Amino acid sequence: MIDPAWISGLSVILFILGLWGAFTRKNAIVVLMCLELILNAVNLQFVAAAVHHGDASGWVYAVFAIAIAAAEVAIGLAIFLSMYGKHETISLDEVNLLKH
Repeated sequence: MIDPAWISGLSVILFILGLWGAFTRKNAIVVLMCLELILNAVNLQFVAAAVHHGDASGWVYAVFAIAIAAAEVAIGLAIFLSMYGKHETISLDEVNLLKH
């Protein structure tokens, strides 16, 4: 079995990569994928803690987080389709919805 410290390290690396991508990218789809990477890092940590402690609650949290991530993707893609229909772009620098 893999040591939980290695899994936690991988989770931290994925979380940092997701944060970096979410704050440095300009394309809305890439930002959404980086947010998904952050959620997957948290899910990995939940599952690693559940396996380490022998408790099923981490698995339950992970399932709920996956359901929330699926809803986030559906809503995010609907917003991006609406932005593209109105502004003909999904670049976050070119679209500023708060000024309209």
